[in-house]
This record gives sequence, structure tokens and C-alpha cells, in this order.
Amino acid sequence: MCAATATPWWKDGIIYQIYPRSFQDTTGSGIGDLDGIRRRLGHVADLGVDAIWISPIYPSPMKDAGYDITDYTGIEPIFGSVEDFERLADAVHDHGLKLLLDLVPSHSSDRHPWFMESRSSRDNPKRDWYIWRDPAEDGGPPSNWIAEFGGSAWEWDEATGQYYLHIYMIEQPALNWRNPDVRAAIHDAMRAWFGRGVDGFRVDAVEHLAPDHLLRDNPPASDWTFEMGPARSLHRKHSSHQPDGFSAVREMRKVADEYPDRVLVGEAYGALDQVMLYYGEDLDGFQLPFNFHLIEAKWEPLALADYIDRYEAALPPGGWPNWVLGNHDRDRVATRWGPDAARVAAMLLLTLKGTPTIWQGDELGMVNEHVPDHMVQDPWAINNPGTGLGRDPVRIPIPWDDGPGRGFTTGEPWLPLSSVPSAEAQVADPTSMLALYRDLTDLRRIHAALRRGGYTRLHADEATLAYARACDGETLNVALNFSKEERPLPCSGTPIFSTISDRDLSRVDFLLPHEGLILEA
Repeated sequence: MCAATATPWWKDGIIYQIYPRSFQDTTGSGIGDLDGIRRRLGHVADLGVDAIWISPIYPSPMKDAGYDITDYTGIEPIFGSVEDFERLADAVHDHGLKLLLDLVPSHSSDRHPWFMESRSSRDNPKRDWYIWRDPAEDGGPPSNWIAEFGGSAWEWDEATGQYYLHIYMIEQPALNWRNPDVRAAIHDAMRAWFGRGVDGFRVDAVEHLAPDHLLRDNPPASDWTFEMGPARSLHRKHSSHQPDGFSAVREMRKVADEYPDRVLVGEAYGALDQVMLYYGEDLDGFQLPFNFHLIEAKWEPLALADYIDRYEAALPPGGWPNWVLGNHDRDRVATRWGPDAARVAAMLLLTLKGTPTIWQGDELGMVNEHVPDHMVQDPWAINNPGTGLGRDPVRIPIPWDDGPGRGFTTGEPWLPLSSVPSAEAQVADPTSMLALYRDLTDLRRIHAALRRGGYTRLHADEATLAYARACDGETLNVALNFSKEERPLPCSGTPIFSTISDRDLSRVDFLLPHEGLILEA
């Protein structure tokens, strides 16, 4: 597939994740909202991306920042109204962008009317909409499964004398995807949003759909370390990536295919072979099962090169790759690899074969920020005090300018403000991270080889990585220096772009420390 071939937008495009609480506040509440997103669409369009994905905006008690939903077709008043959403959707499309929402099918809020009915009695018609089980023989939980935020994944309900499953918080009971009424209800919610102009969904936590109906215990994880969190102390053999979950994915894809040009992006953390299953045997699953390896990897070129080769080889015939450098759950790239490496990583993300996803603020070089105890919001941190676990430091509000509230809010922000230069300052600075991202997206738009071309590994050693992207007679070589030292240029070609803005490209014989180069072969 190359320049002359018709290509779906999600193969050519770049996705930009927006975390609405931290994007732009227009009411003084200290929390971002839908009108704030609409106000800042110019920044997104100028960045050169093609679609925005908005994290949950549905009605919610906000125990887990909106991932605990009470109405799958409404809008949380903190963020605005359905009318605000419709104005936003129109504005997104007017900017030539696509609009993706988060879909959270694995669990609801315990305050959702479905669950309130379900827990009211054992014979309620909605009892089987959730996963209820009797105690084990010893009177304890039905299995040893651990919730993602720590503690047992089972909660005892005194009134009805059974446990219910919650993969995340106690307030997030797991929906029973083996019940056809549950599947139909989520499908109807998808159709409602497609009808409002949504172009696709990022499907949350999909590996947890339809866990083992026999409730077999998960075995210990031999490679577990404390930093992984309590849930990873067990190998999720029976609670994740189950056959009936893949059937549910295929059904969601059928719903999406009722509408033209829609896309489903799946969040499924797992081994490479597990992630590949979400494409579907006949590419009838997710078009883009998220590939999180760049988030989890060490900054080592040999290991990354080997993974890229394995990933390309594992793709099913016709499957399209994708890459993710950051998101609302993991450390900022500029924190985990350093600010210099983050510039090289930006080139890596935007020149590899596949659809890239940019996490809001990475284009500004945002870093993890300290969150004082009194401002902690994340249930992962609250449930595991003193461990350093928690996602608040990566969810810091965007610094739009250098005025009060850094242009994010006129009130008290829900989390501390960022320490990095503002978007306004970076627009005026040709050496800024924002300028780098804009230049790289421009290059993707100009060169079909970067959007659609094949990938060939050229070189990898302990310090450098080089690869070629080729399409319809055009070949661009990419050379990346992961080290603090000058390194010999690992590939040939005429340099056309460097991550170091003042680099003289008229004569290049080596890579500068932490430099990425694009060369015409």
C-alpha cells in the first residue's frame, strides 16, 4: 500500500489524545470542559494531527476520573451538555479533524441504574447484567483475582449474600458480556454516538471482557516486581484475554461497520501474541489494537529494533501497525527517558510505519509533576499510599500561557500546574518541542513514504538505530542517536531534517548527541 492506493483516514492519520479535565477550563471550576476543547482546536489543528480522542465525558460520580459511568449516552455536567458536545463535534469536523470518544464496556459505576437494579435482589431481571457469585467453600472471594488498583477483585454484598466482580475499583462493577442484553445495550450506546457524528471509539480495558466463567485462580507471576503494582503479582491467565472477549470485539466491529469510515482502537495490555488477537482472524476485530511497547520499553536501540521487527512480523496479513509514546496512565516520555531523548523519541514515533498517537502535552515536552498529598485524585495512589503508584503526575493541566492559571483556568486547578514553557511561548520559539512536533507532522504530510511506506531495518547497535521508509520510488532513511556522545552516521543519504534545530545539514558525517536525522536516500 502506497501513494497511489486509496487509504482509510486512520491509516494515514495521527491521533491526539485529549484528557478533558486537564485541557482547558472555561468556567473557572478548575476542571477542563467541552467548550475548552472547542476553544483550543486551533492548537490541535496547527499541530498537524488528523483526529482527536477524548477521554470519558459521560455522567459519572468521578471516582475514577470518568471511567465509572452512570449513563453511556449522556454528558457529565462538569464538562457541559449534549448541546455543548454537538457544537464541539461540528467544530472538530470544521477543522478537518475526526472525533473519537472513549468507550468503557468492561464496567460501569455502581451508581448506574443497571447496577442499582442488579444488586437490589437476586431475582431482579438485571441481576445477570453483572458478574455475581457465591462465596468460595471457605467463605471468602470466589477466586484469587486482584483488582487493578489493589485488593481483591471481589466485593461482598451483604444484602444479597453474594460477591460481585470489579476489575478496577469497588465502585466499578464488571458488566457481564455473556449476557446478550448487556451487549445490545452497549451496541445501542455506540449507535447513539455514531448518530451524533462520532468517527470512532477507543475501547477501554477490553482485555477484561468476559473473564473465565469457571473463575479459576490466576497463577503467580514469576517476573513480578513491586513497581508493577499488586495486580501484576498474578499472571492474568483466567481473568484477561478470554475467547468470549474476542467474540465481543467482533460484535462491536460489526456495529461500527454499519457506519462508513468508522474506526475502533482497542486498549489491551498484554503479550505481543495476545494483542495481535484483537485484529481478528479475518481483520474483523479492532482496526488498531494499541501497541504500547514504546511506553513500556527501555531507551535501548538494539532492544527497540528487535521489537519493531517482531511486531512487524506478528501483524496479521493486512493488519496495520500503530505506535503509542504516552497516555494518561503512564509516565511522561520526557520524565522516563529525559528531555533530550524525548526529542529523538518524537521522531521515532512519527516516522515508524503505522498510526501514531500523541498524548496531550507531549508536544510541549511536559513532565511528571509533583502532586502534594492534599491534591491526590487517583484511586490507584489513594489505595496504595506511600508506594509512588498513581497517575496524577502525568495528568497535569496544559500550560497555555504564562499568565495566572497558565491559561488553563481562572480558578483553582484540580491538579498542580505544569513547570514547562507554555504553548504560547513555544509557538514563538523555533527550537521548542512544539516546533519539532509541527515540523515532523509536516514531513509526514509531505512524504508518502513516512505515512504509508514499508519499513526496513538498516542498522542497530548499543547507541544508534537506523531504518528506511520507502514508497513509490521515494526512500527516506531515519537515523537516531540514543546516546550522549557523537556517533558515526549509520546510514547514507542527503539530510533534510534534524531534531536539532540549528544543525547545519550541508555537511553531516556523524550524529550529534541525542540527535535524530531524516535523509533522502
